[in-house]
Amino acid sequence: MADETDGDRFLVGIHVTDAQLEFIVRVPSEIDSEWRDPESFQQLVAEVTWEHLDRHATLQAIATEYSAGETATLGSVRLKPDGTVLEHNLSIPVPTE
Repeated sequence: MADETDGDRFLVGIHVTDAQLEFIVRVPSEIDSEWRDPESFQQLVAEVTWEHLDRHATLQAIATEYSAGETATLGSVRLKPDGTVLEHNLSIPVPTE
C-alpha cells in the first residue's frame, strides 16, 4: 500500500461558464520535481478521472445543477510522476443548497 507521502494529490473539478464546462486540475503548491510538463500531467489526471467516472453522466449532472461561475468538485487523484495511480477519490458532484 502506498504511503501518504507518495506521489502528488491533484484536486479535480469542472468549472461552469456561460458557454462551456472547463475541466480543471488544482496542482499542489509543492509538487515533485519530476513533473516537468504541466500539459502532460493534467492530461493524465483527466484520463484517470474519465476512467473512473462516466463522462456523459457527470457533465450532464453538472450542466443541469450548476450555474455559470460555479465549480463542481469531482474529488482527487494521487499520482506518481511515472504515471502510477496511487489512489483516487472521485464522484459525480452533488450541489449544496
